[in-house]
Amino acid sequence: MLDVTINSKDSFSIEQAEEKMCLNEITVDWDACSQPNGLVSVIYKNKSYTAIVESVDKVAKEVVIRVNGQIYKAAIKEPIDQLLSNMGLDTKALKKAEPIKAPMPGLVLKILVTVGQHINKGDGLIILEAMKMENILKATAPGVVKAIKVTERTAVEKGSVLIELE
Repeated sequence: MLDVTINSKDSFSIEQAEEKMCLNEITVDWDACSQPNGLVSVIYKNKSYTAIVESVDKVAKEVVIRVNGQIYKAAIKEPIDQLLSNMGLDTKALKKAEPIKAPMPGLVLKILVTVGQHINKGDGLIILEAMKMENILKATAPGVVKAIKVTERTAVEKGSVLIELE
């Protein structure tokens, strides 16, 4: 059984058994068909809907779907996630931001953050020039900048800690 939360507010339990699907323990009658153009045609309660999967984040277990022009973000909890949550363990909370290290020797061109700044996964933190190319090193998880260990226009070695996060 999956627990699905839509747009961070509406929660449902979904169970697929053979050709039946149960939504909150009630069997629902629906049909879906993938179209060659990437759209999905869905019939539910005698109404037709057009859906497209906008994005899938397998690590965060999140799917963004557009249905008839409306965006829905679905967060999915599989049985193992539910078990860990019941035990007081949250896999998302356990993922801590790792320090940003130089992937190769290079020159720090620009530091894009300041100490104490809140960052999100994917935010650019530092620009490192290596082999005549500029590389933007990004955050792998949300966090706060704890310390900046380098200054602009300084050379760094591979594996050097550039920024510490908490």
